[in-house]
Amino acid sequence: MLAETKINAFVTLGKFLRQFQNTDFEQNNADFNDIFFDDFVQILNDSKYHNGWFTLEQVTHACKSWADALQEENIRRWISAYDLSREPLKKVGLILAGNIPMVGFHDVLSVLMSGNIALIKLSSNDQKMIPFLLEYLKKIEPEFADRIEITKEQFTDFDAVIATGSNNTARYFDYYFGKYPNIIRQNRNSVAVLTGKESAEELTQLGEDIFRYYGLGCRNVSKLLVPKDYDFKDFFEAVFTYADLINYEKYANNYDYNKAVFLMSEYKILDNGFLTLRESEAMVSPISTIFYERYEKEKEIFTTLEARKNQIQCVVSSGWIDGSIPFGTTQSPQLWDYADGVDTMNFLTKL
Repeated sequence: MLAETKINAFVTLGKFLRQFQNTDFEQNNADFNDIFFDDFVQILNDSKYHNGWFTLEQVTHACKSWADALQEENIRRWISAYDLSREPLKKVGLILAGNIPMVGFHDVLSVLMSGNIALIKLSSNDQKMIPFLLEYLKKIEPEFADRIEITKEQFTDFDAVIATGSNNTARYFDYYFGKYPNIIRQNRNSVAVLTGKESAEELTQLGEDIFRYYGLGCRNVSKLLVPKDYDFKDFFEAVFTYADLINYEKYANNYDYNKAVFLMSEYKILDNGFLTLRESEAMVSPISTIFYERYEKEKEIFTTLEARKNQIQCVVSSGWIDGSIPFGTTQSPQLWDYADGVDTMNFLTKL
């Protein structure tokens, strides 16, 4: 299968997804709309019934993120770093995560673009959107039909594995798949480093990094590093635009529960009515909570980041930390922004 054929197919998929980048569902002239448009609208509207965290606003944001990513210039820039003249045609078992909508689609895309065969085990939390989009992809380009298989059974016939899960499941994956070429991902979270000089706009954008997908993604910010004398007043004012989250029952239940636990445990917390902040060295905070640590000197920041690099997915800052990304961008990754910093395409093209 030629690389150009694959590029054109995924660009067409991106055009289809562009119709669903907001809750108004603005139809364009995407191919096969007569067959697929109405059914995908139904899937998006019904998502919350299959996974209570997948509200319409959240699934359409995922569609927008993928529509932006699957533009021709992005795809060409992404694959320009690899030799795709050879197709390995190895069967790659994919164990997908389901914590946020379509989070596993990048692995599927990478397997297909690299010239391999995707053997997919979906997360029980995300079983509708990816299979539908793969049916659309096969309609665009029938050659993909023999390169996509979705299974509910244990993998038995495969050449390599990419598995995403918790720290506990990663040990299970390593036990069963350790003898095969593999990428096994564990828990990670993202960190924002503040200096106290951030603008109100930057702090509002940080709210997007914290609250998008209710904070369930590994790219969501769950930890702040702040100066020793940092005053959270400006932060709370800037993120108040997200206060409507408390009206969503699942989020509100987590807020109430976690706040009660902190108070009963006599932790000192800061609270604005929909978000609690607690000082802690832990990296993983519960939903509706952000942990923070204070620093006195800049070198402490780099020591902390280096010591915990295997727990960090993204570092967010105003640009003064090498390798950091801007506020508001954690949940809009580029195709070349690989999970855990592991180059999936390099792994797949060398099978």
